[in-house]
Amino acid sequence: MARFDRYMLSQLMVLFGFFSLVLILIYWINRAVILFDRLIADGQSAAVFLEFTALSLPGVIRLALPIAAFAAAVYVTNRMSTESELTVVQATGYSPWRLARPVLYFGLIVAVMMSLLMHVLVPLSAARLSERQSEIAANLSTRLLTEGQFIEPIDGVTFYIREITPQGELLDIFLSDDRAAREEIIYTASRAFLLREGETTQLVMINGMVQTLRKEDRRLFTTRFDDFAYNIGSLIEAPTAGGRRDSHLSTWELINPTPDIIAETRKTEAELLSRGHDRINQSLLGIMAALLGYAALMVGGYSRFGVWKQIVGAIFLIILVKAFESVGLTASRGDARLWFAAYLPTIAGALIVTGLLVWAAHPDLLRRRRDAGPAT
Repeated sequence: MARFDRYMLSQLMVLFGFFSLVLILIYWINRAVILFDRLIADGQSAAVFLEFTALSLPGVIRLALPIAAFAAAVYVTNRMSTESELTVVQATGYSPWRLARPVLYFGLIVAVMMSLLMHVLVPLSAARLSERQSEIAANLSTRLLTEGQFIEPIDGVTFYIREITPQGELLDIFLSDDRAAREEIIYTASRAFLLREGETTQLVMINGMVQTLRKEDRRLFTTRFDDFAYNIGSLIEAPTAGGRRDSHLSTWELINPTPDIIAETRKTEAELLSRGHDRINQSLLGIMAALLGYAALMVGGYSRFGVWKQIVGAIFLIILVKAFESVGLTASRGDARLWFAAYLPTIAGALIVTGLLVWAAHPDLLRRRRDAGPAT
């Protein structure tokens, strides 16, 4: 690799690392706040919170890398243009096509990182995260059966058990249900046990009393019972057994869906193909993002006001490429025969980059045609 290529590539990698770190922290903190509210509210420990945020990190990184690659290419090209480094190199005979070589190397490095994320780390982390969520959902019943503590499994319901015997019998039960708008009901019992019936879980209370407070006139009604069954299935919902999601499958399984995979994921063949090819496309977009940021700033001559117009144009073009991505995914998800539409943003990005580099290599091409005017 030429010395200039190594120099420009090193600049791109340094800025890429900086922008990646900033964007990942922003995305990750936003994700962590949501997880913190949900997990801590469920009574989970800090260790579970850290595990969940770590498992969500690959998905956050894959969102940040293409944007960081684009920002690094724009920043480095702008700085080298402002400091006349590109002007000096071009004076030695380097064309915009030749100057794009280190940017292409940089894009290939980003594409390799994106491939590792899209094809390996993101599916594995998504599968593990789903597995841990199921385990925690199953452990909610254990959290509900806690001795000597007032537990609020859902809003409006408070549950207390004084003691749990080795045989699983619950002693001295208190259950307050304040979810109804017109009344509050309190159940107390000397002992109780859990009974699983199909998909529901019943709390069978023995020798107790029901106190109903009518909020409208503050009248209290009491009823004693020998045994009473209370459905607490909504408080300790068991995780539903199911197959893998499409986000858990390998790319090979997605682009070669079998009837068993379609039945397991409950997705159509078109949706599976679209997701599989989108993973490949996301890796290629790392190259397009870097080249697009570079090529857009190579258009136009030197200006003492800088290249802010080119920067705005580059941002507009990257938004345009993302719009092509939405169009392509919509088309590929609707018809399995249109799976190639998932690559529409990469194809559009390649055409835009080619057009910009042709323009940058021949800046007076459009001017000559405009000056020539229509033939008379």
